[in-house]
Amino acid sequence: MEKEQKTELLKIIISAVLFCAALLCEHLVHTHAAAYIVLYLLSYAVAGYEVVFKAVKNLIKLNPLDECFLMTAASVGAFFTGSFAEASSIMILYGLGEFLQDLAVDKSRDAIKALMDITPDSATVIKDGVLTEVSPGRIEVGQSVIIKNGRRIPVDGTIISGGTLIDTSAVTGESVPVEAGVGDKVLSGTVNTGAEITVRADTVFENSTAAKMAKLAEKAEQQKAHTENFITKFAKIYTPIVVAAALLLAVLPPLFTGNWSEWIHRALILLVVSCPCALVISVPLTFFAGIGASSKRGILVKGGEYFETVSKAEIFAFDKTGTLTEGKLTVSEINAVKDKDLLLKIARSAESHSDHPIAKAICALDCETLEATDVTETAGEGIVCTVNGKKAAVGGVRLMKKQGIEPENVSGAVHIVYGGEYLGYIVVSDKVKESAAASLGILKEKGVKKTVMLSGDGISAAQKAAAEAGIDEVHAELLPEDKVTEIEKLLKEGKTVYAGDGINDAAVLARADAGIAMGGIGSDAAIEAADIVITDDDIRKLPELYRISKKTVGIAKQNIIFALVVKAVILLLSVFGLTGMWLAVFADTGVALLAAANAMRATK
Repeated sequence: MEKEQKTELLKIIISAVLFCAALLCEHLVHTHAAAYIVLYLLSYAVAGYEVVFKAVKNLIKLNPLDECFLMTAASVGAFFTGSFAEASSIMILYGLGEFLQDLAVDKSRDAIKALMDITPDSATVIKDGVLTEVSPGRIEVGQSVIIKNGRRIPVDGTIISGGTLIDTSAVTGESVPVEAGVGDKVLSGTVNTGAEITVRADTVFENSTAAKMAKLAEKAEQQKAHTENFITKFAKIYTPIVVAAALLLAVLPPLFTGNWSEWIHRALILLVVSCPCALVISVPLTFFAGIGASSKRGILVKGGEYFETVSKAEIFAFDKTGTLTEGKLTVSEINAVKDKDLLLKIARSAESHSDHPIAKAICALDCETLEATDVTETAGEGIVCTVNGKKAAVGGVRLMKKQGIEPENVSGAVHIVYGGEYLGYIVVSDKVKESAAASLGILKEKGVKKTVMLSGDGISAAQKAAAEAGIDEVHAELLPEDKVTEIEKLLKEGKTVYAGDGINDAAVLARADAGIAMGGIGSDAAIEAADIVITDDDIRKLPELYRISKKTVGIAKQNIIFALVVKAVILLLSVFGLTGMWLAVFADTGVALLAAANAMRATK
């Protein structure tokens, strides 16, 4: 509890004690009226002086119609009509409600603050052969950083010495530490839970994962959902109408019936009941709690409005590579006409001279590498070279046709010819994530009508991956601008969410109703274009996001309906004189507290 909150709690306790003393004097001790009235006034002053001061200040600024004005008007009016206990209790309960709501807001901020506090205050770097303590902001690219057990990693980098276990929960939401050794990438904000390691800084601090997450968290606090904006606008219109209604209730009926005190009292009750605190506080709190809950799971949502979009999504569209698939090419099939060993040797010997991802996948095979000379690589075709005095050609169908070979057209196949003889082919493919089909199945169960793949890959490779992942509709061989065109078609069918790797999908992420960058925390394009960032590439978090979105929006709607129904009922009762100020205070502060408590369910 912060110092200001402790002060507020002390004020509430003191005013409550004075209030109880006043009640005791009024009903049990039967002291002179002046004594308990003074105690009521003291109780009121301690609990409500800030509220009254703010109401007067806003009145001077010609902006009076807020909850402070309503509470002040109702409580002062109650004093003048002789309802001293009610006047004092209004301020005490209002103060208690504000205090408890502040605690609720602080609780929902914890996860957001955790994102912004994942960078250590200092780091140990090797400078001119000497260990030096510096702030993370002074670490230079290429500098060696020593990370001891229990210390947070200050910048994104690569391990150059040592092996350890890294706790990535603050960044990815993954609770199980992951093994990391020489050559592995590590992210700032994660924690070394094992042996000491040395990390080479690959970024400066301001471009690190932790810094980008902090910026996302700050942006999330500033963004408002459509429901929040509606409530703000609603309160600005609703409050003046209610004040006018209260004035009419206080003046018109007694002109015909007399009994001014009774009708003024009813009007004051109407003012207290009508205060829109429950809506103005609980709805933003709900979305804030949802953002906190998501961030704990490694899902960074830039604002509450994106919960609304995802919760209503009818279509989920996906990039293929790195989103539905592992994003890493591997050899999935070897088909040799005769000699498998020779096939592998020639393929590996030729591909060892290329940096293409397909070449790297073939070079990962465990086989002998022969010396290749006269190497010529043609983009989109393959490699021609000489191995042991014989011409070798390794590549796709187009290259094979140039060699006079008509091979079988197999998706992802790398064909091998040696000395004019066709040896067979090796299939290199990107494996669909094991959890893809199950995750998309859950989305369907929860209400998503259609799933679509938008891929730049060939049609056969895209269709194969789509079948394994359970995708309904496939569009392949698309350029980035073609993907935008397809997304625009989908937008006409219904609310559309797009999930991509965030590197070459910036335009599509921006065009969709909501863009989700998968594993894109390291990509500036993802941060800028996406509305939601999943810090790792775990596709299982998509149904989790969908569930959290629906729950968060559902709780916000519950609070709106609950607050409006309760207030409407008590407003009608107050107009007909069937309720007192105590129930009116419940309709304001009590409903606000219940709505805030309900909002906190979004954190779980």
